[in-house]
Amino acid sequence: MLLTLLSFVGFTVLVAVISYLATRKTNENSSDGYFLGGRSLTAGVIAGSLLLTNLSTEQLIGLNSDAYTDGLSVMAWETLAAIAIVITAIFLLPRYLKGGLTTVPQFLAERFDVTTKTITSGLFLTGYVVVLLPVILYSGSVAISGMFNVPENLGISHTASIWLCVWGIGIIGGIYAVFGGLKAVVVSDSINAIGLLIGGILIPVFGLMYIGDGSIMDGLSILTTQNPEKFNSMGAKTDSVPFSTIFTGMMLVNLFYWGTNQQIIQRALGAKNLAEGQKGLLLASFIKILGPLILVLPGIIAFHIFEGKIDSSSAYPLLVGKVLPDYLVGFFAAVLFGAILSSFNSVLNSSVTLFGLDIYKQHINPEASETKVVKNGKIFGIILALAAMFIAPFIANAGSLFGYLQEVNGIYSIPIFSVIIIGFLTKRVPAIAAKVGIISGSLLYIISQFLMKPYFVDSAFEKAKAAGVTDVDALAIIEADAYPHFLHVMAILCVVNALIMLAIGKIKPRETAFVQKYTEQVEIKPYKYVNQIGIMVCLIVVAIYVYFAN
Repeated sequence: MLLTLLSFVGFTVLVAVISYLATRKTNENSSDGYFLGGRSLTAGVIAGSLLLTNLSTEQLIGLNSDAYTDGLSVMAWETLAAIAIVITAIFLLPRYLKGGLTTVPQFLAERFDVTTKTITSGLFLTGYVVVLLPVILYSGSVAISGMFNVPENLGISHTASIWLCVWGIGIIGGIYAVFGGLKAVVVSDSINAIGLLIGGILIPVFGLMYIGDGSIMDGLSILTTQNPEKFNSMGAKTDSVPFSTIFTGMMLVNLFYWGTNQQIIQRALGAKNLAEGQKGLLLASFIKILGPLILVLPGIIAFHIFEGKIDSSSAYPLLVGKVLPDYLVGFFAAVLFGAILSSFNSVLNSSVTLFGLDIYKQHINPEASETKVVKNGKIFGIILALAAMFIAPFIANAGSLFGYLQEVNGIYSIPIFSVIIIGFLTKRVPAIAAKVGIISGSLLYIISQFLMKPYFVDSAFEKAKAAGVTDVDALAIIEADAYPHFLHVMAILCVVNALIMLAIGKIKPRETAFVQKYTEQVEIKPYKYVNQIGIMVCLIVVAIYVYFAN
């Protein structure tokens, strides 16, 4: 325990000191310096920050839990992300940097109107404080509490330990994000990314050695031979990711997350130029292909070692304790803590940016100086962090963390994504169409998933019960057939949203066509190999699916 604590504290302090030194030359009182790190981020920093922002306990525990149950089919969350990042690099980033954008909603103000931007920023902020920030804090607290055995060592209840860890993570993360700005976040992300990639890969390595009695290759051979059903990229309809969904909502969710989500895209918006931003995204896409080694393979290893007899949500933590040598537990705890902080910092910094530029500067005090905008953004960040810390412990009642996060995010992700894409692809669709699209998309999704789905699923179960059906597998099929998968629903509603906006644009188009102006804030000459490397990444993803298809 002493070694674990020393590694934990030492690594955390080291990252904090380096982050502080890196931000000393950045003018944190200017909006460009604070929100975008002075538009000076390089490819390596962008890639590292992007990857670690995406890697946290809700991913490590949640996705490995799904892999424990369903196998390799859940890798779609990772492998398709590589394609989404390529599309972002080639199609979206040039347009963002051409307009000198600081936030994604800022584009909506230029393309449609300020009200559209405000509604979108409000949706982002609501989703962050109600869903994303509390899930990150709760899942991180469960991991830290378990690794340090906080209840037993401090003599407190499990619930009390969760509250203690939530506030500890929230306070430290808040200091990073609110007072350091984007550059502090991405520098700490980049350092932690190296540690997390090393630590994350060590888990399957030691897991395979455990299975193979010291041999990685023997372990892999035993794992694939004795569990062939777990190595099928074609997810069944009862899996959490049916194969058909990768052609519908799965790709849309990834495009939203990697291409339009302020939490993620803000790193690329801080690039020193377009070429550097594209190189950072392409590097991230390459590494993302390796994501299943960290986020999927350990779950399958846990299924083999524990013979499928444990609760899936406990698979990853129990595997770590089972296969990792004691001298590495401290290091892994430190980098895992860094991953938790990274995700929390990133979301909080994005929230501060959205509020400061899109709400405070736009509506509350248009005449405010940059110093005052940053100051009030920091105050809002503190309030937001406190709200998330109060909400987080109650996430324990939400069921599956990963499922809760993905499904609830659909309330705002698909409406916003559809409006942004229509904004880029058309020139005369008016502002009223965007507002209708955002509101109708959110309402239709809420009606579908929280009213219609429970009704149809409950009705199907009642009929099955009346017919005497009790087999678990048969009931799973009945549930899958009762209502479309939420990823299919997202795709359907995205198309409906687009058609609604196009219809309004046909009936009442803008008086003048929209033309995006080049602000000349950054150089937008593209990376000369962006298309070739992008195609290569996409072909590798397709090859992986073909190889593992059964």
